[in-house]
Amino acid sequence: MNTLAALRIPRALRGVHDDLASDAVFDLHWEGARIARIEPCPPGTPAQGLLLSPLVDVHLHLDKTHTVHETGAADGDLFRAIDMIAKHREGWTPASLRPRMERGLQEAWAHGVRAVRTHLDWMTPERPPAVDVIAQLRETWRGRIEIQWASLTAVDQFDDTEWARGVARAVKAGGGVLGCFIYRHPGLPRRLGTVFDLAEANGLDIDFHVDEGLHADATGLRTIAEMALARGFTNRITCGHACSLSVQPAGEAQHTLALLAQAGITLTALPTTNLYLQGSWAETPVPRGITRLREARAAGVRTCIASDNVADPFFPYGCYDPLEAWALGVQAAHLAPAEDWLDTVTVAPAQAMKLAWDGRFAPGCPADFIVLAARDGREAMAPAGRQRRVWRQGQPA
Repeated sequence: MNTLAALRIPRALRGVHDDLASDAVFDLHWEGARIARIEPCPPGTPAQGLLLSPLVDVHLHLDKTHTVHETGAADGDLFRAIDMIAKHREGWTPASLRPRMERGLQEAWAHGVRAVRTHLDWMTPERPPAVDVIAQLRETWRGRIEIQWASLTAVDQFDDTEWARGVARAVKAGGGVLGCFIYRHPGLPRRLGTVFDLAEANGLDIDFHVDEGLHADATGLRTIAEMALARGFTNRITCGHACSLSVQPAGEAQHTLALLAQAGITLTALPTTNLYLQGSWAETPVPRGITRLREARAAGVRTCIASDNVADPFFPYGCYDPLEAWALGVQAAHLAPAEDWLDTVTVAPAQAMKLAWDGRFAPGCPADFIVLAARDGREAMAPAGRQRRVWRQGQPA
């Protein structure tokens, strides 16, 4: 029997003892690759660290990663970044993609990540080489990082029926998720209907890039929720970005969030990329590129935070550490207590990805975990507090 003593476990990560106070600490016991017992310590026992389940990054772009040294940075212009990566994408081959994508996975693994969902650009009818590369990487990394992928195609491109069906077939064959980009597109209800039709016909979940800007008239998020409810397509959708929700009138935003909760739609914030892309570069921006996380959670919406772009024109900095995105999100969106939001990079994305283990600790769960140097969420906001030790299958990594 192995033991780690006096660890604080965030309440949202507890599969047992979630009725105890948030500052309760526990002794963790495991045998082999499974947790055996989680025992509360006497009240007042000082914590020796903060226990997390392995991290889950639900929104990445591994095909774009580590290209900024060739493309340059977009300096806050989303559509310039789209053009820059489109030009670079013309030269993508399996040989050029695999080292960059592998590098991203290696960085994630080093930070204690156990699962990722990466979006792969599919912007022309031809099958992207990244689809075959990700299939190879899924096999290479099996048993270490669980890899899901989502196609990334603009909603108007679904007007090409043969193209759209080909995307859906490839996603289904590859165990992926149907993906779509939406931003102030004309004829949105009709076009969204095509996306939902394909998802329903192929038994696919959907992951949307939606309303990635600060225009109040970008209301794709609400349209998605309304259509999901009308079709009974519930608990099968993830929506990333939704920055426009932050600049819409409070009542309108609350109505949209209520629809999301009813439809079981997960909302993912991408603070690194969107704080870089959204808002003025001519002066200090007042509108910020982050969605209404606090209001979403209060409305009953599952909320996640993810890394998004790393070292590409959309975000020229960054790393594959969801805790870095979490810390930035806590600051930018004024999330408090910080510890209560650690489930946005552990339990919530695991549930959104429908992983076999949702990341909550209980007897019998995997002995896979991270111990932070921090003793609580406030200390975890500092880089020193995010220093970590990782255990996998009961063994220190």
